[in-house]
Amino acid sequence: MSDSSAKPQTRDRRPLYDLLIIGAGINGAGFARDAAGRGLSVVLCEKDDLAQGTSSRSGKLIHGGLRYLEYYEFRLVREALKERSVMLKKAPHIIWPMRFVLPHSPEQRPAWLVRAGLFLYDHLGGKDDLLPGSRGLDLRACPEGEAIKDDFPKGFEYADCWVDDARLVILNALDAERLGAKVYTRAACTKATRLADRWEVELTDTESGKITTLAARAVINAAGPWVGKVLKGAFDQRGKDRVKLVKGSHIVLPKRYATANSYLLQNDDKRVIFVNPYEGDKLLVGTTDILYESDPDKVTIDQEEIDYLLGVVNRYFKTPYTQDDILTSFSGIRPLFDDAQDNPSAVTRDYVFDVSDANGKAPLLSVFGGKITTYRKLAEHGLEKLAPYLPEMGKTWNETAPLPGGDMPGADFEVFLKGLKRDYPWLEEATATRYARLYGTIARQILGEAKSHEDLGEHLGADLYALEARYLVEHEWARSAADILERRTKLYLVMSDEDVERVEAWVAREVGEPRGARAGASADSVATS
Repeated sequence: MSDSSAKPQTRDRRPLYDLLIIGAGINGAGFARDAAGRGLSVVLCEKDDLAQGTSSRSGKLIHGGLRYLEYYEFRLVREALKERSVMLKKAPHIIWPMRFVLPHSPEQRPAWLVRAGLFLYDHLGGKDDLLPGSRGLDLRACPEGEAIKDDFPKGFEYADCWVDDARLVILNALDAERLGAKVYTRAACTKATRLADRWEVELTDTESGKITTLAARAVINAAGPWVGKVLKGAFDQRGKDRVKLVKGSHIVLPKRYATANSYLLQNDDKRVIFVNPYEGDKLLVGTTDILYESDPDKVTIDQEEIDYLLGVVNRYFKTPYTQDDILTSFSGIRPLFDDAQDNPSAVTRDYVFDVSDANGKAPLLSVFGGKITTYRKLAEHGLEKLAPYLPEMGKTWNETAPLPGGDMPGADFEVFLKGLKRDYPWLEEATATRYARLYGTIARQILGEAKSHEDLGEHLGADLYALEARYLVEHEWARSAADILERRTKLYLVMSDEDVERVEAWVAREVGEPRGARAGASADSVATS
């Protein structure tokens, strides 16, 4: 790894960074961590909270993408399966294996085709694959079949992984900052001007209106669904949109089966729906695929999507669900590369880069497409595109480096959890497990010398105390109750309205007036009101 202590040069009283990254979803955060670890001076800016867009509204899977085999996306599936094993070792606290049961519906795909696809899926990942292979199931005779209607006696089982998507983003941002990057949240890139050998960029604080001006030798536009909007707005670049927005919605239902597995359900339109255990006693059901042309900031689920998801679930499960059973829902926008496919499900999930420069100087790299599983490789490949412009950039380094909290011996989460419970025996088992899952080894940093619940500070609802909330504000860029409850902990799923109001009041007291980004609004920047 290169020296990450490099300081930005100063020109005309403005700091000159090597790289400015727009968008702190998984791709932007991944770029920031990788680039900072190569010794580059890096700024990461985000107009909202970290992972507030698509990267907290995904299906929450690290997977190869079994269904992509039907569209001959073999390179993408192979890369994703290899990354699945890499990520399991890097972040065992927020990523873990799950078994997926696929009830066979012969009307959609013959059994031999499913079996052949699973055989290929088992072997594309190579010899380093950490997960067991697939197998056939008699759903009439195994526990996994008890919830499924008798109409589907045959099934298959295969392995993939779960991920806490928002925390994956935050951990990458945390490590990027540790490596020297500056992270601005709630700071929109509102203007970018290409000069002879650099970009001059204005960041506008979306809370205070304060403008921070800085310069960078190269810029990455990783704004996800807003990538085209950023190009046309801040960069004043016109032309054909190269991104196709596809809406994916999920619903959350109560879990009514005893086994720990997930289900992959084929629908009669040949799409597939995941039904995954979620936050203990719930199910996450999704996703839909609908072309979207409205404002990505205002995306919500619609009635047609609700009916669609419930229809698929009720086609397979013995105990039916109704709309009254829906606990909550969320929708996200996938910023896919426009490859002229009419079917949203067939649009490639692979990533594409576009690099524009001016006579070989001041490049702008825009990212189209991508999926959460392959974000690390996306960052590596994107930085390769910028290597000719940043010759001092170090080499690749982060395949084996654990993410914050993931530095567990042997990547063994269960051994770590056992030790945490032993050292904090007064913590309820569920709370100790939640701390271990969210924070990994950082849980000991948060809990410190606490000997009782009283040492955790004010009780804010559920098992959230001021000690944890303060850590999230001081170290993880949380600035609102939603930041804490939705993206960093998921405690909104178990809190009452009164609890949420208590957290909001605590944040108002602790956070106070809007501030500039931590480590971002520094003395070496030029700021105007």
